[in-house]
Parts: sequence; C-alpha cells; structure tokens
Amino acid sequence: MKNKIYILTLIIITTILSCGNSNDKADGYGNFEATEITISAENNGKLMQFDVNEGNTLEKKQFIGYIDTIPLALKREQLEVSKAVISSKSKGVLSQIAVLNSKLRTAYTNKTRTENLIKDKAGTQKQLDDISGEIDVIKNQIRSVEIQNAPVVNELKSIDVQLKQIDDQIEKSKIVNPVKGTVLTKYAEPNEITAFGKPLYKIADLSTMQLRVYISETQLANIKIGQEVTVKIDDAEDMKSYKGTISWMASEAEFTPKIIQTKEERVALVYAVKVDVKNDGSLKIGMPAELWLNNTSTNNQ
Repeated sequence: MKNKIYILTLIIITTILSCGNSNDKADGYGNFEATEITISAENNGKLMQFDVNEGNTLEKKQFIGYIDTIPLALKREQLEVSKAVISSKSKGVLSQIAVLNSKLRTAYTNKTRTENLIKDKAGTQKQLDDISGEIDVIKNQIRSVEIQNAPVVNELKSIDVQLKQIDDQIEKSKIVNPVKGTVLTKYAEPNEITAFGKPLYKIADLSTMQLRVYISETQLANIKIGQEVTVKIDDAEDMKSYKGTISWMASEAEFTPKIIQTKEERVALVYAVKVDVKNDGSLKIGMPAELWLNNTSTNNQ
C-alpha cells in the first residue's frame, strides 16, 4: 500500500512539473552570427607562400605568405639604372648652380658690408649699386641654368615617384592578416596565379558571438543596451545556458524572418536585437538559440 501511495505521489509531482515546464517560453529566437571579413590579394602574381588552413586561428598582423616579387624587383633595378644615367648627365649643370650659389652668398656678404660702410660714411652709394647689380646678374644666371636643367630634374622626380610605387607594390605583395580570428574558408592555394582583389580567405573573430534575435514591440520596454540576459542552446540532454549582453537594437521594425517563426507569426512586426555571448567553443555561426529576459541563471560548463 505504501508503495502504491509513493508511486501515485511521484506521478502527480512529475505531471505538475511537466505542466509547469510546458508553459515556459523564450522571449526571443534567433541564430548566432559573427563579423566575417574576406581578405583579398593586393597585387598580381604567383602565390609563392600561403600558410593558411580552414580552422586556423590567426593573430593580428601575422605574416602568412607572399606573392612573387621578382618582376617588381627587376623593374625597380631598371629604374635605378635610369636614374643613375640621368643624374650623371645633369652633374655638370648642377655643379654650375653650386658655383653660382656660392658667388651669390659672397655678393650678399659684400652688400651687407657696404651698407655698414655707408652708415659709417666710409662707403659710397655707387659701391652698393654695383654689388646689387652683381646680385641680380647671378640670380638671372642661376635661373637660366635651372630652366635648362628643368627637363632633367622633372625626369628624376618622375623616376622617384615610380620607385615609391614599386616599393608600395612590393610591400603589398606580403600577405599579412589584418584581424585576429579563425579562418572560415580558404579560396586559394600556393603556386596559384592570383590578381588584385581576388579573395584569398575568409576570417571571423569567434571568441565573442552575436546572437541576432527578434522581439515584439511590447518587449522593447523590458530591454536596453548593456542589459545582461540569458541565452540558451540545445545540449545533449537539456538546454545549456550562457550569459549575454545586449549590444544593439534596431531602430525600425521589420517582418519576422521566415526561418524563425511559424507562418502565422511571420506577419508580425518585430525588432532585431543583437546579444554578445562569450564563446566557449560550442557556439557556431548559424546555430539557433533562445533569448530569456527573466531567467538570468546560467549553467556554463
């Protein structure tokens, strides 16, 4: 008799608990996402080295490969030779300018000295006029030589600009990872010919995932940016819980996405919300999850 009473009591308690659980309903449903960045080639050529595999975790500014730079190096060497030839041709003209500049400095010194003599009434105005005329002559000579040398100078400047462009292209031939994250997709292999703008790999920071959920207008009053919430995912036997923080809320309503709700609920207007969740390795892009506003208890394992 006692056994029957015990079994009956157990059945009643189980029924009550199951009924209570059936009434529980999440405040929002959605899927995890992450900011995905596609890294592309910044130069043309053969991919000489490319140390990337899907699933690898890369650090920011980590060197992972390079594109063949031999053609660029040869072009740079050719420009250096051209610059040396042009410079040798202009040395005579440049030396003339140096001599004239030296004469100009001496003339200015003589002018200052003469002006001081005139103040002391030991010099004449004619001496000052002669020196001023000499300065004008030297300036005209310098200007004339510079005009003659202008094509050479411009050509040298043009070569310097081309050298800077080559150096920039050589630097961009290095493949350096721009952000810390996990490689999601690999698009190229070593020894392939790549081109400017061609995707090499896709990366995303999975250490913190964003759960995009949709809530009704009546729920807006219960949430705010920075608020801590509970996020639940399916586990082997029960639901696994995580702490989350609301990081973004949409300013405009939209129709509920078809992948989330039933046909009847899809006609309702909802607001998108993003929740940041620290990833312990279990959370994946596209994984469904639930948002709970009232239940803040967690069961991280």
